[in-house]
Amino acid sequence: MVDQLVIADEIDFPDPSLFITEDDTPVDNFASAKQQRLLVSALYSALTDRVFLAEANVGIYHAVSQPAIVPDVFVSFNVQVPEAWWEKPNRCYMVWNFGKPPEIAIEVVSNQVGNELTDKLRIYEQMRVSYYVVYDPSHQLGEQTLYLFELRGVCYSEIADTWLEQVGLGLTLWQGEFEGRQDTWLRWQDQAGNLLQLGDEQAVQERQRAEQERQRAEQERQRADRLAELLRAQGIDPDQI
Repeated sequence: MVDQLVIADEIDFPDPSLFITEDDTPVDNFASAKQQRLLVSALYSALTDRVFLAEANVGIYHAVSQPAIVPDVFVSFNVQVPEAWWEKPNRCYMVWNFGKPPEIAIEVVSNQVGNELTDKLRIYEQMRVSYYVVYDPSHQLGEQTLYLFELRGVCYSEIADTWLEQVGLGLTLWQGEFEGRQDTWLRWQDQAGNLLQLGDEQAVQERQRAEQERQRAEQERQRADRLAELLRAQGIDPDQI
């Protein structure tokens, strides 16, 4: 046991100062940026009882000798951003620091040069990301809009089921408005098919519930008033009943 501990202590982890954690190059388009915000913000609004890290356009270093891969969105459960997140080792997702790869990687296709179904697929497969999702809203890669891959053994298998059993999340295509734009969006859902709601959607729903409760109380008050009038018309004091 002592020898094993000594060996572990002598492991040389890569120098984080040598890694590129950000390059300040704007590469996203409006649609992709909005889609990324929708996916990330919905998780933080809805999964308040789970520990996870979800980010967009943050690099993942998975091997010392390989450059970072930067998914449009990734989700990693049971990990959190370190407190000192401005320090170089904590600015991006280094797999050896977090102890595991993310469970989900999502790529939003906007052109035909991203290699989402070839090179990127193989990288996520080698990283052992449980689920790889390719969303192709403008059909750059073919007629299919959504591709889902599940890691089975050492290889990805394409799946038709949009419920991601290992992480307890589902995906769906939703027609609606987000940030002032009406479109088809990729969204999270629960096992019953309910959307994971954004914070403003939750607020709207709460206001609707409050208004319904107010209307119900008003109807009850009006019924009580009418009953009281009928009783008084019959010479009965409703306060004495």
